Amino acid sequence: MVLEQARKPGAKVLMAGGGRCNFTNYDIGAEHYASHNPHFGKSALSRYTQWDFLELVNRYRIAWHERSHGQLFCDDSSRDILDMLLRECEDAGVQLRFKRTVDSVERTDSGEFRLLVGDDRYLCQSLVIATGGLSIPSSGAGPFGYRMAEQFGIKVWPPAPALVPLTLQPEDLARFAPLAGIAVECVVSNARQRFRENLLFTHRGLSGPVILQISTWWRAGETLLVDWLPERALSQLLPEWQRQHPKQLLRTALSRHLPARLVSALLPRGLAEQPLNRLGAKEIAQVAEWMHQWPIRPNGTEGYRTAEVTRGGVDCDAISSKTMECRAVPGLFFVGEVIDVTGWLGGYNLQWAWSSGWCAGQYA
Repeated sequence: MVLEQARKPGAKVLMAGGGRCNFTNYDIGAEHYASHNPHFGKSALSRYTQWDFLELVNRYRIAWHERSHGQLFCDDSSRDILDMLLRECEDAGVQLRFKRTVDSVERTDSGEFRLLVGDDRYLCQSLVIATGGLSIPSSGAGPFGYRMAEQFGIKVWPPAPALVPLTLQPEDLARFAPLAGIAVECVVSNARQRFRENLLFTHRGLSGPVILQISTWWRAGETLLVDWLPERALSQLLPEWQRQHPKQLLRTALSRHLPARLVSALLPRGLAEQPLNRLGAKEIAQVAEWMHQWPIRPNGTEGYRTAEVTRGGVDCDAISSKTMECRAVPGLFFVGEVIDVTGWLGGYNLQWAWSSGWCAGQYA
């Protein structure tokens, strides 16, 4: 039996991938997930793989296609994936109960779980918590799963928005807000991770795939580094440009590789207007450092409203990586986003839901 507080099933499945459901990725591995226990996901991801889920998709004759970085999407609609899952539930005799809010959960002396749901009471030997995180509250997300863990004495790593746009400090926002709509392929990094994809300037700050990716590893107050020209070593190119176009302005030369408005926003006006033949070794080194290691200290994130997932959650060390069962509370299972396992952008989080859910299903 599934107890679901929403009125309809699969809200997050339906909105995934912009309505096309990025249901998995060709390249799945534990290295694509953030967790305080980086090895935890290996067992589940290897026992129910992307190929297993893809076989299910193909069995239902759902048309799909590959996009960049091995991301797999439905050709038509996320509804195809949801309908497939509901059909699987129907075939297995699953009872679906919607608009059911669990008021309390108690452990009986015999080790069973007693659930109070409005005027109804349920008794079960296995209780699987698959309630997700806090991201996108409009979909029905909430802290129920974390409260359940804490009720049974299980540690919860503080949750935070992940795969989320970043906001800028007021002075940086004033500088870069006029660039809203401009997208640039670049590398964004910190001490723990680096990603290369498109960065998108917005009216509130920074977004785009590369920012969503790094946001999972970003911490408040931390400075990120941006390499705006990851395939071009300016320390070598600028002297070459000087010989080829000595009177060309620096901003003109850089605007052949980057949007002109971005170049103007990044460089001091006095330097940007310098002819190339006026740049000495010091200025060349300075420009190269700015363009390859441009520092930005975000003000924060846009929060759970726009975050695709939640990082943090139920401590993996309290859970069996094989069964998803709590070590200290037999019969209690946690699966999916509620656990401290957060995937990259690109189908990784849905695959974690499929894999961890399948593993729990073998034992619950």
